[in-house]
Amino acid sequence: MFRIKTYNQISVKGLNRFPRENYEVASDIGQPDAYMLRSHKLHDEALPATVKAVARAGAGVNNVPVADYTRKGVVVFNAPGANANAVKELVLAGMLLGSRGILPGMRYVQGLTDMTDAEEMSKLLEKEKSRFAGNEVLGKTLGVVGLGAIGSMIAETALALGMKVVGFDPALSVEAAWRLPNQVSRMENLQALLARSDFITLHVPAIDATRHLINGESLKSVKKGAVLLNFAREAIVDATAVVASLDAGQLGKYICDFPEPQLLNRDDVYAMPHIGASTEEAEENCAIMVADQLVDYLENGNVLNSVNFPTVSLDRSSGTVARITFSNDNVSGVLGHVLSVLADNQVNVIDMVNKSRGETAYSIIDVAVAPSAAVIEAITAVDHVISVRVI
Repeated sequence: MFRIKTYNQISVKGLNRFPRENYEVASDIGQPDAYMLRSHKLHDEALPATVKAVARAGAGVNNVPVADYTRKGVVVFNAPGANANAVKELVLAGMLLGSRGILPGMRYVQGLTDMTDAEEMSKLLEKEKSRFAGNEVLGKTLGVVGLGAIGSMIAETALALGMKVVGFDPALSVEAAWRLPNQVSRMENLQALLARSDFITLHVPAIDATRHLINGESLKSVKKGAVLLNFAREAIVDATAVVASLDAGQLGKYICDFPEPQLLNRDDVYAMPHIGASTEEAEENCAIMVADQLVDYLENGNVLNSVNFPTVSLDRSSGTVARITFSNDNVSGVLGHVLSVLADNQVNVIDMVNKSRGETAYSIIDVAVAPSAAVIEAITAVDHVISVRVI
């Protein structure tokens, strides 16, 4: 019986992916095998030795101490792309709000509470509507910073709206490149993208390299009057620099999902209450994805969509009696030493796979006989081995 401890409100459709005959799922479980959460912060919480995996039902994992968990052999999963459509739609809404006088116009109308004559109101609005005229997005240039799952979807939608799209992503993967529409023009650097774009949308992770990616220096390159959209992470944008650019008349508007006190009460800032991925569909998709990943890992040792372990999958071979998985520091000789332990104890290996990611390596080994406790203890004692499981 596997025990899953949940934090936050997890979609029932995700929780239902755990077969009840093999899983106990609750928010108050002791000695859990895995955590499943959304926004709950784990940094200050002690990690039980029983925890083998943590699944974040969303894309970002800044609420999880990934480096610490990696050193303990705990796999951290996320759900890349599961909430992409929800974010894409909100970015599109933000772009349209930024191009037309929709919000100012609506606020103006709601302020006409003293008027009681509909005809008089109609005449007034006909006279005043030019104050809220804006521009169409057709023919404008959208700059997409970060061309992953969300960025590529937004690029495709913008092209369908008749926009020109330029993109910048220094870490563009082969998989992401295949997803990207060929009409997207790749920019060599951020400054070139900022200088060409009427709208800029950010879709990069919050890591040390992207902290305050948009800052006072980079904003010097922005096209005058451009609209900056941030539905990625708060830390990517230096809000103080944005305010300065808005005050100087360089940046036209800032539309974001991360309100800060200095951004309030400004007509040129539209701040939303962090609702980018807050749709029923997105929450369901994220919960289902990470639940399936947890089941496959706990039952088979397979790893998919981990932020700290390599992607590893192995079908069970005929004749397999047990499966051994282990993680280790990515140094030479560890796998050979483990295989020697198995050979010395007459544990025949049927099939195996070994992969690494950064400083971490992970192996799955199918064997023909169940390893004894002494064999597992010997593997655990191998230098640089971090964690061992028998499935």
